[in-house]
Amino acid sequence: MTKGDEKPTILIVDDVPGNIKTLAEIIKEQYRIIAATSGERALEAVETQQIDLILLDVVMPEMDGYEVCRQLKANQMTAEIPVVFVTGQNEETDETHGLEMGAVDYITKPATPSILKARIKNHLEAKHQRDTLKSLSLVDSLTGVANRRHFDQFLSQEWNRAVRGSLSLAIVMIDIDYFKRFNDYFGHSGGDACLKKVAETLQNTLKRSTDLFARYGGEEFVVVLPQVEHHGGAITSERLRKSIEDLQIPHPKSGISDHVTISLGCASMMPTRGSSPQPMLDEADRMLYAAKESGRNQVKTTML
Repeated sequence: MTKGDEKPTILIVDDVPGNIKTLAEIIKEQYRIIAATSGERALEAVETQQIDLILLDVVMPEMDGYEVCRQLKANQMTAEIPVVFVTGQNEETDETHGLEMGAVDYITKPATPSILKARIKNHLEAKHQRDTLKSLSLVDSLTGVANRRHFDQFLSQEWNRAVRGSLSLAIVMIDIDYFKRFNDYFGHSGGDACLKKVAETLQNTLKRSTDLFARYGGEEFVVVLPQVEHHGGAITSERLRKSIEDLQIPHPKSGISDHVTISLGCASMMPTRGSSPQPMLDEADRMLYAAKESGRNQVKTTML
């Protein structure tokens, strides 16, 4: 659901503009309305805008509502958007088929305004609860940043987006230098405090809301930089390295400095159809290893 005081956004899909106007008049005071007069335009709308709920007609030329719903549910990026069929088809078999397709509700025309409002409200509240639970499951409990599960999902989404749009993508792997020695010297509580501070600083160093910073495991972190090429990945990586060096967290047992430092490996490429993110991850990891082998507290980059 949208944040702050913004109204939730509802997409109304119907090939008859008059039907769209009728539904919009009922709910326009409570919600922001977007309209699409075909299934194809509806799918385009969900790709470019944040939609909270879809009111979808069944009978439309070229692509009917069932096919629109099927494609929405097959796409990881849109599968969680609640779909409510609003249609003149009132046979029990029609309703059953719509619900089996993944719709959360099935309302026959003409829609009773009070019932329509109540059902939309209930479905949006349920979605908000699901989104809250999901967001909690995607956060690392110690550092408060995105966890490995969130990273995996985000990378998959951005990889597919990059393929569709012929866009570049960069990944940065990060490791705290000599962290085991730090942990052994300061104890687990000291190590945890260090991880939290490093994570917070790296997160805040990233300026774009489109980037994702996540804990990869142990003292390793990872950054996904959508629409960033090799040069931009190198600049961001160096900025991240310097942000930790500037903290001047004491590290008496470090083999290269008297304070905490990090090593980084960055890989960038333009994903292509049929490819997988794994080779890019492997290259970023190889660059991280190269940075550590070359003395640590530095950045190594490659372009695939």
